[in-house]
Amino acid sequence: MNSGDNILIIRLSAIGDVVFASPLIGALKRSYPNARLSWLVEPAAAPLLKHNPDLDEVIIWPKSDWKRLWANNSFAALWGEVSRFRRELKRRRFDTVLDLQGLLKSGILGWFTGARERIGLGSREGSQWLMSRVIERHGDAQRIGSEYLYLGEQLGLATGAFEMQVALGHSDKSLVEKLLETEGLLSGYLVVCPFTTRPQKHWFEARWAALIPRLKEAFQLPLVMLGGPADREASERISQALGDRVINLTGTTSLSEAAALICRAQLLVGVDTGLTHMGLAFATPTVALFGSTCPYLDTTRDNAVVLYHKFSCSPCRRSPTCNGEYSCMAAIDVEEVVAAALKITLPDQVKVGFSDGIENP
Repeated sequence: MNSGDNILIIRLSAIGDVVFASPLIGALKRSYPNARLSWLVEPAAAPLLKHNPDLDEVIIWPKSDWKRLWANNSFAALWGEVSRFRRELKRRRFDTVLDLQGLLKSGILGWFTGARERIGLGSREGSQWLMSRVIERHGDAQRIGSEYLYLGEQLGLATGAFEMQVALGHSDKSLVEKLLETEGLLSGYLVVCPFTTRPQKHWFEARWAALIPRLKEAFQLPLVMLGGPADREASERISQALGDRVINLTGTTSLSEAAALICRAQLLVGVDTGLTHMGLAFATPTVALFGSTCPYLDTTRDNAVVLYHKFSCSPCRRSPTCNGEYSCMAAIDVEEVVAAALKITLPDQVKVGFSDGIENP
């Protein structure tokens, strides 16, 4: 890579992984200030990148459109769309591709660019044959985003503090300011993020219903529950158990609006999900609850902690053996969470503005 290069980062998903990989943007910009930086991503995570001033372009991979054409047996139309997208990538004349996903789909997209240098991180599924160079995934497994830090070091980048970069736009901030005023939250609030993609990563709904009043009592602040549209049913069950003691915004905010709410919060408690990882990116006091997945015990933040009880079967990832008991998550009790929250912050600390340090119109 050289300072005048045209560089493409490929990390298509998921939201948390895009957040973890985001420090590479700053590292590349510090190392090659005259380089053009682009990021190829799926639509869901794009809002976290589009306002980053160090990125020249965010390119959306229309995965859902391709899947729809495939499902409808519209193979000719699909071929046309794939060919068009390939031409668009080649037209940009990338010099270097960094494939952070390391899967066949990302490897093919990197190969589509025609870049002379294609560097894969832990490439597998055959994508290694599409790369000019493969760097294995290494680093301190306990440090958040360590594999991306290791990649940066192997590439000789100026990694610096290697902090995550989630950028907010002015419009997101304005919308959230109005929401805070409407909900009476301008004086401060807490956030919980109970939902994620796999049941073995969830904490139990009854625990959330018990935790929320305890946090409100300890901090004397209102509490907001966040999640996506698919989480509405579960959020309603928790909300009904609490009456009016929680402001349930699950499924009502965009991803960027949820990010802005997390940025302004006095405390975030959540499971292993993208919204929780954003708490660390914004330096919001964060308590993360881990069980089936291997945690980053080193959050790099003094005001963040991971609660994790390792069992002989840990981490089971996608193959739990506990017959639905999820013992590792059950080992985290309400009082442990409250104690951790009080240890990393003070009840009278109130953010008065956004603290992301990166903003763009």
